[in-house]
Amino acid sequence: MSVLTRDEAQNRAQLLDVHHYAIELDLTTGDDTFDSRTLIRFTVRADQDDTDTFVEVKPAELRSVTLDGHPLDPATLDGNRLPLKDLTPGGHELRVDAAMHYSRTGEGMHRFTDPADGETYTYTQLFLDDVQRVFAAFDQPDLKAAFDLTVTAPRTWTVLANGTTEHLGDGRWKAATTPLISTYLVAVAAGPWHSVRTEHRGLPFGLHCRRSLAPHLDADADELLDITRACFDRYHEKFTQPYPFDSYDQAFVPEFNAGAMENPGLVTFRDEFVFRSAVTDTQRQTRAMVIAHEMAHMWFGDLVTLTWWDDIWLNESFAEYMGYQTTAEATRFTDTWTDFGVTRKPWGYDADQRPSTHPVAPEDVHDTASALLNFDGISYAKGASALRQLVAWLGEEDFLTGINTHIDRHKFANATLTDFIDSLASATDRDVHVWADAWLTTTGVDTLTPDIHTDNGHWHLTLHNPPPTDAPGRPHRITLGLYDHDPHTPHGLTPRTPLEADLSTTGTTTLSAPGPRPALLVPNDGDLTYAKIRFDDASAHTLHTRLSGLPDPLTRAVVWNALRDAVRDGDLPPTTYLDTARTHLPHETDLALVGGVLAFATTHITDRYVTPDERPAALATLTDLCRDLIRRTEDGDHPGLRLIAVRHRIDTAAHPHTIAAWLTEGTVPGGPELDPELRWRILTRLAVLDATDEDAIAAELADDPSATGQEGAARCRAALPHEDAKARAWDALFHTDDLSNYLFTATAQGFWQPEQADLLRPYVARYYKDAVALAARRGPAIAEAAGHWAFPVHAVDPETLRLGQKCLRKADPTPALRRKLVDQLDDLARALRIQQQA
Repeated sequence: MSVLTRDEAQNRAQLLDVHHYAIELDLTTGDDTFDSRTLIRFTVRADQDDTDTFVEVKPAELRSVTLDGHPLDPATLDGNRLPLKDLTPGGHELRVDAAMHYSRTGEGMHRFTDPADGETYTYTQLFLDDVQRVFAAFDQPDLKAAFDLTVTAPRTWTVLANGTTEHLGDGRWKAATTPLISTYLVAVAAGPWHSVRTEHRGLPFGLHCRRSLAPHLDADADELLDITRACFDRYHEKFTQPYPFDSYDQAFVPEFNAGAMENPGLVTFRDEFVFRSAVTDTQRQTRAMVIAHEMAHMWFGDLVTLTWWDDIWLNESFAEYMGYQTTAEATRFTDTWTDFGVTRKPWGYDADQRPSTHPVAPEDVHDTASALLNFDGISYAKGASALRQLVAWLGEEDFLTGINTHIDRHKFANATLTDFIDSLASATDRDVHVWADAWLTTTGVDTLTPDIHTDNGHWHLTLHNPPPTDAPGRPHRITLGLYDHDPHTPHGLTPRTPLEADLSTTGTTTLSAPGPRPALLVPNDGDLTYAKIRFDDASAHTLHTRLSGLPDPLTRAVVWNALRDAVRDGDLPPTTYLDTARTHLPHETDLALVGGVLAFATTHITDRYVTPDERPAALATLTDLCRDLIRRTEDGDHPGLRLIAVRHRIDTAAHPHTIAAWLTEGTVPGGPELDPELRWRILTRLAVLDATDEDAIAAELADDPSATGQEGAARCRAALPHEDAKARAWDALFHTDDLSNYLFTATAQGFWQPEQADLLRPYVARYYKDAVALAARRGPAIAEAAGHWAFPVHAVDPETLRLGQKCLRKADPTPALRRKLVDQLDDLARALRIQQQA
C-alpha cells in the first residue's frame, strides 16, 4: 500500500475541489466484509497542466467504478490507489462499489462481538488515513467536503453518525448532511447500543455503550452529562463561534486503540471509561479531562483543521491544554494540573530526550506514515506545556483573543502554523513569532539549575538554563517557590511570597532578595513552564526530611518530577527515590501524586533500574509502603487512596500467601471487596509467582466471561512460568494472527516478567525477527502494540541492546515498529547506565 506524501497532497489540493460524498454502507452482508458504495462530486480546476490524480480505497473486492457514467477498469487499482487520468476541467461524479474488510485491530470499520451476551457492534476509526478501509475518498485533511451517509444494519441495531440519524425502516438509517469536514473525521457506530439521551441548549446529547455495560453507564450518566454540559457552556464562554454541529453524541466503544477520537458530533471513547469496577477520583478526573479534550477539538481540529499532518500539534496540543484547563475551571476536578504534572508531563520529557524526538511543530513530515509517528508525548504533553507557558507569558485574555481570531478566519476550512501564529500576533504587542521559533521548532528539554549564596543580609540566586540544543534559548516565565521551616510543625514548610521571573534566553539569570536564604527553593513552582529542574544542596537536604510538608500538591508534583528526572539522568540512585517515597508517600493526600509515584517506582525502578540482586529489597520497600498506606486508610475515609495502595500491594507481592488469601476470601481485610478488576489483578500476580493454574483461570473466566474477563484470562495464561504456557502465548502473539488488538496487548502484558528471566531468555532473540514479520503483516496498530507491550523491557542487558540495534540496521522494520524500537532501545540503554552507576 502506498502512503500519501505531502507533495502529492499539495498537488491534488491544487487540482481538485471536492464538494460532496454520498456513502451507502451495508452492514448485513456477513461477519467478514461489508458493502460500501460511494459517490464523490468534485471539480477539476481549469488552470492545471497535469490533470491525472487518484482516489484511495482498500477493498476486499472492487466491484465497479464509473466516472461521469463511464466505467473504469477495477483492475487498474494499484494497492490502495485508483488512478483517474486525463480529467477535464469542470465537475465530475465518481462512483465506487466495493466490499470492504471488517477490522479486528481498531482500524477502519472495527467489528466486535461481546462475549458477555453475543451482541455485535461496529464502529469506525478513520484517523489518520484509514477512511480508505471504509469508503473511497480523496483522503487528505485539506480536501473538506459535505457528507451524506446511509447505513443498512440489522433491524435490532441503532446507527450513530456525525449528524442526527433517522431510521427509515427495515434497518436503513440516514444521517443528516454534515458541514464541510475532513475525510478522517467521518464516523459511524452501529449496534444494539444502550443509550441515555437528553438535550442541552436545544441540541440532542447522547451517551452510548454496549448493552452489557448498561448498568455501569447508567450509574455514571448524571456525572458524565453534568461534565459534558459544564464543558460545553465553558467553551461557549471562551469561543465566539458557537458549537458548529447539530448534535453531540459520546459513544463508548470496545477495543478502541486511542483514549478517544474527536469525530464531529460523535466522539468515540474507549469503553474502559465506563467503569465496571471501583475507581479512584483521579480516574474519574482523567475521564472528565478526556471529555473536555475531545470537545475542544470540535472547534480546534474539526471546525478549523490542519492543512497537513506537520501541524498535528495544532490539534492535539491545543485540545490537551484546553482539556486540563477547562476541566479545572468548569468541573469539581479543580486540581487537574497536578495530575498533568505527575503523569502526563513526564511522557513529554521522556519522548523529548530520545533519539526520535522532534519539534512540537516539525517541518519534515513527508508522508502519512511519518505523521502517524508524531502522536506522542511531544505533540500532546510538551505542546500543551508550551501553550500553558505561552498563556503565562502572553496573558489569557490576549491568548483567547488570538484563538478566536484564528477560528473566525479559518472556520470550516484549514490552517497552518503560520496562520495560527499570525492570529495570536494580531492580539498582542509581544513577538509571538520569536516565541514560536524558540518553543515550537526546537527539540530537547531545558534544565533549570540554581546556585545560591548569601552576603550582607541578602541572598543571591543564579539560575542556569543552557539551551538543550544549538538553537536560541527559550524564554521562560516562571515562579520561584520559597519555603522556610515551619517552627510549629516538625516536618512542615511555610511559604514565603514567591518570586516571579522572566528567564534570560542567554542561559543565565541572576536575582537578589533581602533576608536569609530560604530553606527550600523550587524553580518552576506552579509548573507553568516545560523544563527539568534541579535543587541546590541546601534545598535537597530540606526535601529529604520535609517534602511531604510542602502545602501545595502542584509544588509536590514539581518536586517528584525533579526526583524522577534525576533518577533517569543517573544523578539520584533509584534506591534513594524508593527511600524518599517510603518516607513521604504515607503522608501524601493527593491521589494523583500517590498513583504517579508508585507507578514510576514499580514499572521503572523495581522492574528496570535496580539490578536483579537489588530487586527483592526494592519490592520489599514498596510492599512496606503499601502496607503503611493500607493501615492509614483503615478508617474508611480515604477509599481512593486505599484502592491505589491495594493495587500496588498486589503488583509488588513477592510471595503469594497474603494476596491468595484475599482472593479466597473475596475481600481485603477492612475492604475493599474484590471486584473483577482486583480479582484479575491478583490472579495475574499469582500466575507470575506460579501460585495458580489453568483450572483457576478458567473458573474465574466462567464467573466473568466479559471482554475484560477474556483479556484477564489471556494475561494470566501468558504469565504462567511454564514452557508450554509461554510457547502457546508466543504463538498467539506472533504466528496465528487471530488476536484482536486488545487480546494481543493483554497477552503481551502477561508474557514478559522479571521473575521469569531464565525461562524467557530464549525469546529475547526471537522477538526482533518475529516482531518485524508481524508488523509487516498486520499493520500499524499491531506494530505499535508489538513494539510497546511485546518488547522484552525487563531483559536489561547488553545482549538485548545489541540484538535490537542489529535489527534496526538490517531487518528494515515498518515505520511504526521502527519508531517503537528506537524508543525502547534508548530506554534500555538508559536502564543499563542507571544499573551500572548504582
